[in-house]
Amino acid sequence: MNEHEKLNYVEFPASDIPATKTFFTKAFGWNFQDFGDEYTAFSDQGLDGGFFKSDQSSQTQNGAALMVFYSKNLEQTRASVEAAGGNICKPIFSFPGGRRFHFLEPSGNEFAVWSDLQEDQQIG
Repeated sequence: MNEHEKLNYVEFPASDIPATKTFFTKAFGWNFQDFGDEYTAFSDQGLDGGFFKSDQSSQTQNGAALMVFYSKNLEQTRASVEAAGGNICKPIFSFPGGRRFHFLEPSGNEFAVWSDLQEDQQIG
């Protein structure tokens, strides 16, 4: 449901849309709907969005916003990201209230995954 004045959609650049789609499908089970060769959309992932054809990428070192996934098992999610071809750019580290890591997907966009300490300890 669309809510008035709430975040509704996010778009990312992607130099290699097919590789980006394959990565998110393998790592997180995403499905995509293509709109031509230069745009693909995803939905039902907490926030809907898409990837548009571009040679640029979204990384925090360039001042980009960081989109962060939640995981109940950080090590398992890290293994899924790596198996799907993601590049871990910041290994797991602790912060007040949890742990997280950052990764780059095939088009070079940076994402993070965090886990609540209590949840992670119950599983880990």
